[in-house]
Amino acid sequence: MDMMVHPRLRRRVPQSAEPPIKVCFLYIAQAHQVLHSLSAAADLALGGPDVAVTVAATSATVLDYARRLAERLGRPPIQWRLLGPGWLRGASGPDGVPPKLPMLAANARFLNGFDAIVAPERTTTALRRMGVSHPKLVYTQHGAGDRGGVFEPRLGRFDLVFSAGAKQRDRMIAEGLVTPAQCAVIGYPKFDLVDRLDQTGPNLFAVNRPIVLYNPHFTSRVSSWPQWGQKVLQAFANQDRYNLIFAPHLRLFRGRAAQDVIELTPFLGVPSIHLDLGTTPAAIEMTYTRLADVYLGDASSQIYEFLLRPRPCVFLNANSANWREDESHRHWRYGPVVDEIGDVVRKVDEAVATHSQYLAAQEDGFSLTFDLAGPTSSSRAASAIRQVASQEA
Repeated sequence: MDMMVHPRLRRRVPQSAEPPIKVCFLYIAQAHQVLHSLSAAADLALGGPDVAVTVAATSATVLDYARRLAERLGRPPIQWRLLGPGWLRGASGPDGVPPKLPMLAANARFLNGFDAIVAPERTTTALRRMGVSHPKLVYTQHGAGDRGGVFEPRLGRFDLVFSAGAKQRDRMIAEGLVTPAQCAVIGYPKFDLVDRLDQTGPNLFAVNRPIVLYNPHFTSRVSSWPQWGQKVLQAFANQDRYNLIFAPHLRLFRGRAAQDVIELTPFLGVPSIHLDLGTTPAAIEMTYTRLADVYLGDASSQIYEFLLRPRPCVFLNANSANWREDESHRHWRYGPVVDEIGDVVRKVDEAVATHSQYLAAQEDGFSLTFDLAGPTSSSRAASAIRQVASQEA
């Protein structure tokens, strides 16, 4: 016969807590993409124990960089994961990035254990073909430019797509790439992160002159570098009115150092020219877009990061683009467009002298590109991720 136990003496079995929502911030490309979502990961991780945040990367260099940034963001409780296998990481290209699709396939089972995967690039949608069906896929973007190549069908395979502002949102919806329900306007978390880094601009030049930032793109059909790049550098080497920062998109030379690029040899050691091919944090942390007085470039989304503080711009039409009615060249309304290289230094003088004519267009373009009202972009992103990750399939 069972003994009776007084109710007050019965052992109380605690109610089991709900398991946390599991979110993975996934980085399978270069380090510059980390800046577009890591501050959201930090805010999400610091928001309470109901969300478990993992940062996973296919490159030890990228993972270490993300860790260092997180240290400067208040040491959020993030789990760090270097994805294998090691032999596949050993097959990295010259930019240190392992092949994306094989790495995704090798880690599909691990990634399927999350409730949401947050990624700054579109290759991640291939996970759906690899049997990764449970997590919601969130695309953060990694820039807010105008170039049409980023507006493509893979956007529709994400459960949630971030937009920096009305410009991206309206174009994605108008082109039928996403539905309004798939799109969240969250601002630009990179601005939050850079502000929180509290960095001081470096002293790059011995002589104090106005600084021009030359920022060519890596895609040959829109880049000024193949046709005009060396002429631009030579023109600035031959004058004494401006200093020049040459900081192209880091994929232009695929992670090579300046001394390894034969075209740049004549400009090594020129005191008025600073060369950075993406091998330092300054190349990706908005150091140069903050430091420069004039922007000189072609199609990079960095023009909008530069316009956080409106300043003169010059655009190089080296490929004879019919740009006036092209949404991919919307930013060319923000300064003089050069159709023949001629005296590029004189074109910079012209841009400085006529900046007032372009100021309203720059301000309008920036406000259309970035919705920065209300809470921080990082907290808005974190809230949107939390919401989509908690939804039932």
